[in-house]
Amino acid sequence: MKMYDLLIIGGGPIGLACGIEAKKAKLDYIIVEKGCLVNSIYRYPINMTFFSTSERLEIGGVPFISHGDKPTRREALDYYRRVASSWKLNLKLYEKVESIKKIPLQGSERPIFEIHTSKNSYQAKNIVLATGFYDLPNLIGVKGEDLPKVKHYYDEPHPYAFQKIAVVGAANSAVDVALETYRKGAEVTMVIREPEIRKSVKYWVRPDIENRIKEGSIKAYFNSEITEIREREIDLKTPEGLMTIENDFVLAMTGYLPNFELLKMAGVEITHTAQLYPAYNSETQESNQQGVYLAGVVCGGMETNKWFIENSIVHSEKIIQHILKNSC
Repeated sequence: MKMYDLLIIGGGPIGLACGIEAKKAKLDYIIVEKGCLVNSIYRYPINMTFFSTSERLEIGGVPFISHGDKPTRREALDYYRRVASSWKLNLKLYEKVESIKKIPLQGSERPIFEIHTSKNSYQAKNIVLATGFYDLPNLIGVKGEDLPKVKHYYDEPHPYAFQKIAVVGAANSAVDVALETYRKGAEVTMVIREPEIRKSVKYWVRPDIENRIKEGSIKAYFNSEITEIREREIDLKTPEGLMTIENDFVLAMTGYLPNFELLKMAGVEITHTAQLYPAYNSETQESNQQGVYLAGVVCGGMETNKWFIENSIVHSEKIIQHILKNSC
């Protein structure tokens, strides 16, 4: 079994950035990804536009030029494929990590790690967890949520034309879904726990959704929640009391969760708070486990809006610098 200096779990932009820094430092590395390249971006809605400008999403010195002020999902997929190709990154795609074991070495203070995936087994002196947060939906937790009509991912509006749609959530994803499906002929109802649309919604979109709600084109129940889902209707708890409305699809844009099981598998401690912060040193990105590093969105625990591509690229540099320092 080959020994790597560094094994990176996650083939998203931050995982790729870690691979680039490792290659620049002449470390023997490998990137393992359970899905396709930049799998989270691939699962974004087809018509999605990024909040950031293209230059803020650049990694590895590869220019990212988009046709508009802000890049689209398709442009981002093209760009990160070009990054992987330009740097000739050592990628293993469609390999899910199934176990991580710490193995003490005789005569050495530092252990090594043995990683078993769905296809291979590896050994590594260091591990980076750059797994993002887009693979595990944050469930509503009500009866009927397992029905086929309930979707936690959204790709395009066409399937919902002329259907009665309930969109759950008040953030960017929910607002985009509500507006897109409404404009393709859906009858849209938003179910929102908060008293208003979130302030963090993209500034050029917020007036649009607020005006559609004000004019009645999109119905919105604030301070409300779904209590049960059935084939042709849903039950709501609202400030005006309980009600039942007709419904064909529920699009639950309620966010996603980091892979806490993978963190625990690697021995990373999780705080006993609502935020479920993983333990790590912000100066080095090393967790409480020696040789296990965290990069990107996963660092924020349940605060998945704390770290983005643009403000966590620096994690890759910190990690490689610390590994090189410890290997001297």
